[in-house]
Amino acid sequence: MDIQLKFSFILTVLTLVLMLSMTTGCTPTVQVTASDKPIEINLNVKIEHEIRIKVDKEIDDLFSDDDVF
Repeated sequence: MDIQLKFSFILTVLTLVLMLSMTTGCTPTVQVTASDKPIEINLNVKIEHEIRIKVDKEIDDLFSDDDVF
């Protein structure tokens, strides 16, 4: 009877150790780090948009002239 009690105790301890090792392996970790590269903002879109507006205004002025046609 004493051997069965020791075996049961050892089995319980091993089960608890196994369960604890499994739960600690599943803990998620989140790391927030700053980027080493600078933030780059591309302004080419705005410049192209301004050029298109200027060209459209010039075309409107050209078509508004009665001397052209």
